[in-house]
Amino acid sequence: MSQRDIVDELLDEHGRTYAREAGINLEDTPASLFQLLVLANLLSTRINAGIAVATARELTNSGFSTPEKMRDATWQQRVDALGRGGYRRYDERTSTMLGDCAVLLLDRYTGDLRRLRDESQDSQEILKRLQEFPGIGPTGAAIFAREVQGLWPVMAPFFDKKALDGARKLNLPDNPDALAGLVSREDLPRLASALVRVTLDRSAK
Repeated sequence: MSQRDIVDELLDEHGRTYAREAGINLEDTPASLFQLLVLANLLSTRINAGIAVATARELTNSGFSTPEKMRDATWQQRVDALGRGGYRRYDERTSTMLGDCAVLLLDRYTGDLRRLRDESQDSQEILKRLQEFPGIGPTGAAIFAREVQGLWPVMAPFFDKKALDGARKLNLPDNPDALAGLVSREDLPRLASALVRVTLDRSAK
């Protein structure tokens, strides 16, 4: 089986991004990008990815879909939404971080992550600036980059350690540029997510 055949099969079986699974219609708009930042925050904690995704969906369904609405919600309202999503272990600390994250985004970038991108010199500066948000460390920034690279060419191709571990498991190139050559730019987020799922799920092949 050729590498392209492996990738085609991989995308068929596991090629759904975490944003799509969380119900985020990812577009280059302030609200959509904020929802992705929230998802990256939740996924970067040591908690089951399925719970993090369900919680991101619950936060959006509860009305906390923009930085303004997240900021204006009470701490308890955020805690309750996190609990409904199953994110109970870290709910109190995460409620505070999400509120602080929204405030910082509004204060520094008027609520629009595209301003963060446009004010950055390159992808490394974008990753560095993302880590200024409460709860977003290197892992959270990498998750955001994996998902947004289809919209932000400056981030592409982006395959973090987990994605590259999945590539090695499937005997695919462990070089981002070589992996990118196997799919269209639009499919880069799907491929990155699929490779992460291979790493996390021992049964994924």
